[in-house]
Amino acid sequence: MPHALVVDDDIDSAASLRDLIAGERLTVAVAHTLRDARRQISLQQPDILLLDLRLPDGNGMDLLADPDLVANSEVVLCTGHASIETSVQALRLGAADYLIKPINLKQLQGVLSRIMKPAALRAEVEVLTARLDSSGHFGHLWGKSAPMQRIYEQISRVAGTSVTVFITGESGTGKEVVAQTVHDLSRRRKQPFLAVNCGAISPNLIESEIFGHEKGSFTGAERQHQGFFERASGGTLFLDEITEMPLDLQVKLLRVLETGRFMRVGSTVSQEADVRVIAATNRDPRQLVATGKMREDLLYRLNVFPLDLPPLRDRLADVPLLANHFLQGICEQEGAVRRFSQAALDKLATYSWPGNVRELRNAVQRAYVMAQGDVIDDRWLPEASNGPSFAPAVAPASVTAAAVAAPAGDSITLPIGTSMAQAERLLTLATLRHYNHHKERTAAVLGISLKTLYNRLKEYAAAEGGNA
Repeated sequence: MPHALVVDDDIDSAASLRDLIAGERLTVAVAHTLRDARRQISLQQPDILLLDLRLPDGNGMDLLADPDLVANSEVVLCTGHASIETSVQALRLGAADYLIKPINLKQLQGVLSRIMKPAALRAEVEVLTARLDSSGHFGHLWGKSAPMQRIYEQISRVAGTSVTVFITGESGTGKEVVAQTVHDLSRRRKQPFLAVNCGAISPNLIESEIFGHEKGSFTGAERQHQGFFERASGGTLFLDEITEMPLDLQVKLLRVLETGRFMRVGSTVSQEADVRVIAATNRDPRQLVATGKMREDLLYRLNVFPLDLPPLRDRLADVPLLANHFLQGICEQEGAVRRFSQAALDKLATYSWPGNVRELRNAVQRAYVMAQGDVIDDRWLPEASNGPSFAPAVAPASVTAAAVAAPAGDSITLPIGTSMAQAERLLTLATLRHYNHHKERTAAVLGISLKTLYNRLKEYAAAEGGNA
C-alpha cells in the first residue's frame, strides 16, 4: 500500500488532508515542522510527500534542496501562495506538481492516481538515452545530432512535472511529436493525449470546441457537448498554433491556466480542469504580442518552460536517419521493400528543407512511389532552390510602408518603420508569387501551416475588397 506524508503546520488543514488521503487507500503520516518531517522520512520513506511551503522552522523548499532525503518520493507542493516563480523553483528542485489550497477531493484524487516514484521515471529516461546511439530515436523523436540531444535533455527534465510547456519552432519541425513524447514520459501517460490545431477551427466554434457547450446554448446546440478540456481530463492537452486563437478566447484560456477551472458555453457552473497544457506556435510570440495578436499575460503564463525546436537545416546530419525511418514505415505499409542509394542519401543531406521534417517525409513518400525498382535513386528528390530573402533596408522616413510594393524577383526591400503586419503581408504575397501560387510550398517556406496561409490570404482579400 502506498505511503503518504503530509507536512503542514496548520493542524486542521493537515488533519483534513490526512483523512482525504486515507480514504484513497494510502497509509498517511503527518508532520507539522521540517524537523518532524525529516524524522518521519527517516522512519518510512513516503511514496508521495504533500508539502506546505510556510512552516515554523523554515520553508518547505528546504526539504527539496536535500536530494538524498526525497530522492525516492514524489513531491507535491500544497500552498495557498502558488505562482509561476514558485512552480519554476519547485521544478528545478524536483517537485512533480502543486495543489492550491483549499484542496478539493477531485484535485487530490488526480494527483494520487498518478503516483510514480521519481527513480522509475529517471530509469526510463536513462534507458532511452543509453539506446540513442544504437536506436537513433528518443521516444517518438528521431535524430542524434547535438541540437536534438539538447531537446531530449529538456524533455527529460520537464516530462515528470506538471508545468506548462511552450514549444516554438518552424512549421514541420515536429512540435506535436515533442508534446506526445513529453506526455508518454509523464505521470499522465495512462490518460488521454489530445492534440488540437487552434488555427484549423472556425473562430465561431473554437470556444465551444475547447470548453464544450450546454444543450440550447446557441442555435444548433441540440445536445450537451464535451470540450477538449473535459475529453483530455487527467491527461495532456496540446494546443498547437495557439497564437491563432482569438484574443477574447485567450482571456478565458488564461483564466483556466490560473484557476484550474472552466465553464461550458451556456453554463453557470464551473468545472475542474485536471489537464496539463502544452502549447505551441510556429511564429515569434513576442512579435505577435507587439502587434496585438497575442496577450502578453498569456505568453508569460504559457512560457513557464520554453522549448525551441531546431529547423531541419540546422541538423542535416539527422536527415539520412529520418529518411530511412520514414522509408521503413512506408515499406511496411505498402508491402514492398525499397532502399535509398548512397547518391540519394547524399542529395537528401544537402537540401535545405524549408518545410522541415514534414517536407522530408513527403519527399520520401513521393520518391518511393516514383521508384521503378528496389533502389530509390536521386532522380525524384527535391532540387536545391533559393527562396525569396527578407532584407529590411534603411529608407527615408517619408517613405511609408503602404507605398512599398514587393517586386517580382527573389527579394523584397522594406523601409525602416514598416509595421510587422505589413511586412508579414508583403513577404507572404511575394513568396506566393515566387512559387507560382503553389500554396503548400509557400506555407512550407514561410514556416506556417497550410490552414494559416489560407486564413491570412482570406484576411488580405477582405482588407482589399477581395482583390488580394
